[in-house]
Amino acid sequence: MAKVELKKPVVDEIAAAVKDAQSVVLVDYRGLTVEQDTQLRKALREANITYKVYKNTMMNFAFKGTDYEALVPYLAGPSAVAISTEDATAPARVLCKFAKTAEALEVKGGMVEGTAYDAKGIAEIAKIPSREELLSKLLGSIQSPITNFARVMNQLAEKGGASGAEEPAKAEEAAPVEAEAPAETEAAPAEAEEAPAAE
Repeated sequence: MAKVELKKPVVDEIAAAVKDAQSVVLVDYRGLTVEQDTQLRKALREANITYKVYKNTMMNFAFKGTDYEALVPYLAGPSAVAISTEDATAPARVLCKFAKTAEALEVKGGMVEGTAYDAKGIAEIAKIPSREELLSKLLGSIQSPITNFARVMNQLAEKGGASGAEEPAKAEEAAPVEAEAPAETEAAPAEAEEAPAAE
């Protein structure tokens, strides 16, 4: 009974940590040097990711009866868990990037927005850009047409703009009126010639 009471706070801590998580990734950290472990923890902390080492039995208890029960098969050997409540792809991205330089770090599997993934699935998720990068790209694509429109309008203004384009149109409209005027003057002499004949 005493052992269960000792385990309960740890189990509750894990359960609380994953409750509002957008993603949870499990890794095997065996073989990492102290320096590598320090660098990994720093990289995760900078990305606002919680990283802790727990006993598999504790995580097993915490995951049971929740969506995270799908992660129980990955609880073999030493396990550490990376949890993010802000960016769903951040743990996968940071861990997979770090694993390229520290081969001892092994991604086991994880859960992203309610869906369980194996190591290959997490590696694919790691390729998705961060929310900030996606927003930046979106903003760039929105600004691009506006910038192009402004450039065209500026070029038109430098060349005389819309007023320059209107002047030839006005000249074309005036031309037919001038063409009709001579026709009227030609008709006047004809009438003058007919008048003496009537006398």
